[in-house]
Amino acid sequence: MLRHARRVIQRHKSSAAVLGALPEYTEVSTLKNGLRVATERVPAECETVTLGVWIDAGSRYEAASNNGAAHFLEHIAFKGTQRRTQRQLEVAIEDMGAHLNAYTSREQTVYYAKLFRKDVDVGMEILGDILQNSLLDSGAVDRERDVILREMEEVNKQHEELILDLLHEAAYVGGGLGRTILGPEENIKTLKSKDLRSYIDTHYTAPRMVVAAAGALDHGEVVRLAEEHWSGRPTTSSTDFPVDFDRAVFTPTEVRNEDLSEPRAHVALAFDGAEWTSPYSVPLMVLQTLVGQWDRLNPAAGGVDSAPAALARSLASSDSCHSYMTFNTCYKDAGLFGLYLVAPPEGVDQAVATTMSYFATLSTKPERVMSPSDVERAKAQLKANLISQLDALAHVCEELGRQLLTYDRRLPLAELLARIDAVSYDDVASTAARFLRDQGHAQAAHGSLGNLRPFEACHVSNFS
Repeated sequence: MLRHARRVIQRHKSSAAVLGALPEYTEVSTLKNGLRVATERVPAECETVTLGVWIDAGSRYEAASNNGAAHFLEHIAFKGTQRRTQRQLEVAIEDMGAHLNAYTSREQTVYYAKLFRKDVDVGMEILGDILQNSLLDSGAVDRERDVILREMEEVNKQHEELILDLLHEAAYVGGGLGRTILGPEENIKTLKSKDLRSYIDTHYTAPRMVVAAAGALDHGEVVRLAEEHWSGRPTTSSTDFPVDFDRAVFTPTEVRNEDLSEPRAHVALAFDGAEWTSPYSVPLMVLQTLVGQWDRLNPAAGGVDSAPAALARSLASSDSCHSYMTFNTCYKDAGLFGLYLVAPPEGVDQAVATTMSYFATLSTKPERVMSPSDVERAKAQLKANLISQLDALAHVCEELGRQLLTYDRRLPLAELLARIDAVSYDDVASTAARFLRDQGHAQAAHGSLGNLRPFEACHVSNFS
């Protein structure tokens, strides 16, 4: 798919020409209660639709006392409503050949269905039912605790998930973004039905919700169905629980978890990044793509045309690292730009030192580690990735719902590609200097950490 998308770019002289073959049919309406309905059409021969509800509330909207409530709701919503038992709900979904799911992030909660377009009316009714009429039965809540605790065990076995949770804990000490999505074990064992109901009554208000759909569908019909099933959502909170989140404050600290039962070292480091609406968000996307990812077992996967970044070449020349991936995570008022690496215990200190030295050089003498052609290659790869994702209805619907909550509009692909095209070598260099030069970083380390140096000795300026 990536190669196909790159060929699409190469066949045209500009991003605007590419978009001539990739039209967007986005429509947005707002109900009287403030709930937004957004649809995006795809070619008429498509028989399936992705339909979902995006809610502007996630784990960062919780307090320490109810941390985990948003995720707990994701589980309990499917356990029966005032209209359907759990079994009846499962049968209704199976009879349509549909797929119903949900997920919780730090800033959003999402419930969505993949179904045939002829069943959009039933899908809308079911989504409305489980979000507005869930029984939240005390017995079901108690039974679900063990399920969530087992999920926590599985998540903690996934090193990437664990290390990024630890990184958020370090980067946002004591704040909402520093808490985990699942919540602490104590909360999972003690949250009650009333706590879950309170979270719904506080945050599931119409102006903070977007009904989004992608597929061969009629916008007017989707609006009519939304009015039928969602017009009763309240416009404001009915509780005295705070409806907003605490301001994100980046803290350059470390969480270190030595665990000799894990034979490798896992280290994530991050700098204070940019929020979604920052003018630096797109240059950081290009920088993330340029630094890229690398895996010793599959080195060609780390860069475009088997040309990995200078960091990958440095790490590949030694035995200090198994793999790395760069990330650029954005939130409403904050962001994390950084890198997650896996290394043998005897090589982890060198791998971290090489990485910090690379970031120091990137921020002070970028010409040593990147060239204008590297930037153009990263821009081409980034655009190709964005275009290739258009084949997935679920991704289109995801972007539609998320962007309405994040930007209060659908960000046209033409605009995003044009903004990527406008990023120059100097823009990337100045962005690296802005976010990396003389900046403290947060760090999380887990596993067999060998001789990994103390965190205080890892400031980027030490490697300049």
